[in-house]
Amino acid sequence: MTYLLVGFAAYLIGSIPFGLVVTRLFGLGDIRQIGSGNIGTTNVLRTGNKLAAFLTLILDAGKGAVAVLTARAIFGEDSAGLAGLFAMIGHLYPVFLKFRGGKGVATFLGTLLALSWPVGIAACAVWLVTALVTRYSSLSALVASALAPVFTYFLYHQHGAILVLFLAALIFYKHAANIGRLMASTEPKIGQK
Repeated sequence: MTYLLVGFAAYLIGSIPFGLVVTRLFGLGDIRQIGSGNIGTTNVLRTGNKLAAFLTLILDAGKGAVAVLTARAIFGEDSAGLAGLFAMIGHLYPVFLKFRGGKGVATFLGTLLALSWPVGIAACAVWLVTALVTRYSSLSALVASALAPVFTYFLYHQHGAILVLFLAALIFYKHAANIGRLMASTEPKIGQK
C-alpha cells in the first residue's frame, strides 16, 4: 500500500506540465504548437525567452527531486527510487495532457541529483560538456543518460544502477526521432528557432 501511494503521488507530481504552464504565464502561447511541439526546456528555449526556458528546466528537474526527497524522508530509500521512477513516467506520460509529455531529461537529472548528488553532478557535467562541444541538446541527453548507470554503479549502489539503466532506456526511447535526425545531420542545435 505504501508503494502504491508513493508511486501514485510521484506520478501526479511528474505529470505537472511546467513547460506549458510557464510559456502560458509568459504569454508565449501553447508550447505544443511551437518548434518540436515538446513541453521541455529545449523547446521552450526556441521561443527566444531564456528565463522561461530556465524556469522550465528548474521546475521539471524539481519534480524528480521533490518526489525522491519526499519519499525518502517519509518512507525510506527503497521508496525514493520508486518515486523517481514514477515522477519520470509522469513527465513522459502526463495524465493532464492525455499522456503526451516531454522527453524527461530535466526530470531525469533532478531525480539523479536527489538519489545521489555525486551521480547527478557527474551526469549534469557530461550533459554540459557535450552541449558546449556539439551544441546538440539531444546528443547531450543521450550521452549523459548512457553514462548515468555507470556513475550510479560506482558512486551510489548496484540496485540503483538498475533503476537508472531503466530510466536511461526511457530517455533513449523518447529520443528515437532525435537519434534519426542526428544520424541524418538534420537535428537542430541549441537555441535554433
